[in-house]
Order: sequence, then C-alpha cells, then structure tokens
Amino acid sequence: MERIKIVTDSTCDLDPETLREYKITSVPLKVYFGEEEYRDGIDITSEEFYKMLKTSPYHPRTSQPSPYDFLECYKSLKSEADRIISIHISSKLSGTYNSALVAKKMVDIPVDVIDTEGASIMVGFIAREAARASLEGKSREEIIELIYSLKEKMKIYFSVDTLEYLQKGGRIGKAAAFLGGLLNIKPILTLKEGVIVPVDKVRGKDRVYSRLLELVKQENIAGPLHVAIMNSNSPDDADKLKNLMLNEFQVKEIITANLGPVIGTHTGPGVIGVVFYS
Repeated sequence: MERIKIVTDSTCDLDPETLREYKITSVPLKVYFGEEEYRDGIDITSEEFYKMLKTSPYHPRTSQPSPYDFLECYKSLKSEADRIISIHISSKLSGTYNSALVAKKMVDIPVDVIDTEGASIMVGFIAREAARASLEGKSREEIIELIYSLKEKMKIYFSVDTLEYLQKGGRIGKAAAFLGGLLNIKPILTLKEGVIVPVDKVRGKDRVYSRLLELVKQENIAGPLHVAIMNSNSPDDADKLKNLMLNEFQVKEIITANLGPVIGTHTGPGVIGVVFYS
C-alpha cells in the first residue's frame, strides 16, 4: 500500500488538534506588521493578530511560502511517504500554489499539487477529508477523485464588516470598497472559480444572518450537511449563526473556523460566514 502524506498551508484555518489527528503538515504563510515577520499559526495566533490589528500603526501585509519552504517540507516527509498530495488556497488569491509547483520539480518524491480554488476552511475541509482517506488506505487516484468531488460540491457565503481590507490587499477595487462603506451596507460574498465575487448586500449586521440562511436554502442540497462557521475571532457571532444553522438544516457535523492571520489581513475583523457541503 502506497504511503500518502497530505500537505496544506496555514490559510486552511484548521486548528492544531485537527492537523495532528489527521497527520496533516501545514506550511505557514507570513504576516508582517511593519518590518516584523510572523509565521501564521506559529509565531502569532489568531487572537494575537486581531489585537495587533486594532493597535498597530501598521496595516499588515502577507507573503506566501517560498519554493524553498515547500522543498524543505517535502524533503522532511520522504522517510515516511511514498507520495505527497499538497492542497492549497486558490492560485488567484495567493502565490502559494505556484511556490508548491516549483518545489515539486526539485524533490525526488512524487507530489500532486492541488489548487482548491477556495480559501480558509474550504481548503481545510478538503485537506482533512483527503487525510482521512489516506489514513484509511485509499489510493492516490481515489484521494484525487475525492478532492475534485469536494471542490465541486463545496459552497461558501460570507460577509465582511468593511470592504476596506479587501481593497487594501488588492482583492477588490477602490470604488467597490467605497460604496460598500456607505449607509451601513454589509456585502455578502462568495468564491467563484477561485475569485471573490459579490452575491448581495444588506443593511445592518442582523440582516446578514437571515440572508446567509436564505442563500444556503437556495442551494437545495439534499442530505445532511457538513458545515463550518467562519468568523474572525468573534465567537458570539459564530455561536449565533451556528444555532441558526442547526435550527434550519439537517446537519451531520458543524465546526467553527476562526480565520487566521493571513486570511484576516485581507478580510479584517467582523467576518461571519458559512462553508457547507453534503
């Protein structure tokens, strides 16, 4: 039986316990406040990041792992793996995928590099299920098929408190950010083919919750749902949406995903959202 190890990156927003349980290796991206560098999830926690976001005179910036970072990761797994499947944030949102592709050509172990076209716990869900399949002894072909099946089925809807951070990070235009800041308008966003796109806009935070539920219902997904509640260090918001989801839908599992420093740099505080699939 081929030994297959799963690698992902720190934008997956899986908690350390899950990474350990499923034997997933996560390569950190980096966050900078001024000249200070922090490895996502290693040198800085989500809680520390959101405190610094409020108090630091610097707007944070991020960078992807280098090909060398991935090369060192892949080399470290050679003694316990015959093959690596490396699962990453959308190539349209980060250069992480491309760094992994470069490293793949530099190491003498087969590596499949996957662009999930997703972000945050979308990447995390896929990495977790791939790792579960690997631990169950599934083949490389079976795991790859599972990954692409999940990519097709998984949906995400989320709201940001302000579009300012997405604009500063170059993920949307300045005009869109300006308009989103008017009249307490809260944008509802999704990911489509790896790019952040608008779905709707509502007025006020309370309307966000009901609109998210409506969007989940509109998907008409049969069967019990796997659900992740996304939030940016706002447990009260996460609990509220979690309870609403449990009341409205048949749920097989529901987890809470706290957005880490890299994703948080581009979304800012006040994010609430849902990732789900059947």
